[in-house]
Amino acid sequence: MDLGIAGRTALVCGASKGLGYGCAEALVREGVNVVIVARGAEALEAAARHLAGAAAASAPFVKPVAADITTEAGRAAVFALGHDFDIVVTNAGGPPPGDFRDWDRAAWIRAVDANMLTPIELIKATVDGMAARGFGRIVNITSSAVKAPIDVLGLSNGARSGLTGFVAGVARSAIAGKGVTLNNLLPGAFETDRLKMTMVGAAQKAGKGLDAVMDQRRRGIPAGRFGSPAEFGAICAFLCSVHAGYINGQNVLADGGAYTGTF
Repeated sequence: MDLGIAGRTALVCGASKGLGYGCAEALVREGVNVVIVARGAEALEAAARHLAGAAAASAPFVKPVAADITTEAGRAAVFALGHDFDIVVTNAGGPPPGDFRDWDRAAWIRAVDANMLTPIELIKATVDGMAARGFGRIVNITSSAVKAPIDVLGLSNGARSGLTGFVAGVARSAIAGKGVTLNNLLPGAFETDRLKMTMVGAAQKAGKGLDAVMDQRRRGIPAGRFGSPAEFGAICAFLCSVHAGYINGQNVLADGGAYTGTF
């Protein structure tokens, strides 16, 4: 299927590895120009080289920006390249797992800054331009914990739920009639460093070995496996496509069937 977005320009955050990289790779394969952002310059440059090799012949550029997108300086470094992004994929590393009794105000502020306020700032900086041009796709990578909270991820549960509520309102505002969609993409258990870190915390809490906890998590997924960043990226690319213009304000869950709720 031709997604109809060749020649568009995308900003993909947290794109040096994991789910962000998967999204960037899927987009460049569709001929989309990408600006990729991450904090680690070395890993980001390596990602840019790999993406350039995977890019469709019609994709003119892959531009890396080594910056912390959760800071004003990091966002300024990105927008120094311009504000005219057709596609924005927001993504920031989730806060660490732990016991809510141990989190002080500073820990909560860091979580809200990274996983709620940063996506809002990126939306604010780009959405009106998208509406003026008549096309825009914003996809926020959040978490399946928005629908099924995980006890050790309270910082993430709270901050990402706040973003979810914000997006629900903005997505249905006047921009919806101007070709712009805002959706959240909720990953379950994917093969990423983030998953391993969460499982390490769960193993420590349960007093079990990491392998045993990982196997138990797999058995709880009807698909019987963890997801791959590439298949997550394919879902993201579809949400950014011309075919997804009637999908708006939604929380798209990709978890191999692990969530047992009807709604």
